[in-house]
Amino acid sequence: MILVRQEIGDVLRDMRQQKGQTLRQVASRASVALGYLSEVERGQKEASSEILASVAEALDVPISSIMREVGDRIAVLEGVQPFPDVVPDDLVAEVGPELSLR
Repeated sequence: MILVRQEIGDVLRDMRQQKGQTLRQVASRASVALGYLSEVERGQKEASSEILASVAEALDVPISSIMREVGDRIAVLEGVQPFPDVVPDDLVAEVGPELSLR
């Protein structure tokens, strides 16, 4: 069974480590208890949207990047082709500069 909380935790830990930050540093900047963030990273606790937003800000990473990575990892686990990182040209042609459909 795929656990979304596990994938979120893995992505948060990977991003934190890529930035060369400790768990303590991120927890402090995100105003999240160190133990709680540790449990989130290990997939033992569900992270609320508020916690995810705080951790994303502490990592200086858009929350959309976190969620895209989580989605891509789950797609691989499901055996589904991950979504491409580019928007198809025909969709771009339909979307105006305000990002609303014409």
